[in-house]
Amino acid sequence: MKRRETGMLGEKLARDYLEKKDYHVIETNYRCSDGEIDIIAKHKDFLVFVEVRTKTSLKFGSPEESVTPTKKARLKATAYHYIQNHEDLPLLWRIDFVAIELGLKGKILRIELIENAVNDG
Repeated sequence: MKRRETGMLGEKLARDYLEKKDYHVIETNYRCSDGEIDIIAKHKDFLVFVEVRTKTSLKFGSPEESVTPTKKARLKATAYHYIQNHEDLPLLWRIDFVAIELGLKGKILRIELIENAVNDG
């Protein structure tokens, strides 16, 4: 499976997983000059920006380890951009990660939600 295919499959698996956990997806692949956010959803009283990381090998680390400090800063900047350019959003917001490990033929080995993975501080 090519990298792009892996990423697209991971995002679909993440959407399905989040919807089962009562997240209501409102947008996917939001892009601006600051970066991209894979999934934007509402969950309870929160607007949630979700970064999906999918790996088919742990050779270069886990999905969580692949999110660099630079990527975290871009996620925050993109989230701020989204909030400033949209109306009627929940006041509370956070950035979550969905970590996915896939085996042969796209079989899910692990899927994990990490809430509030990037704090504002």
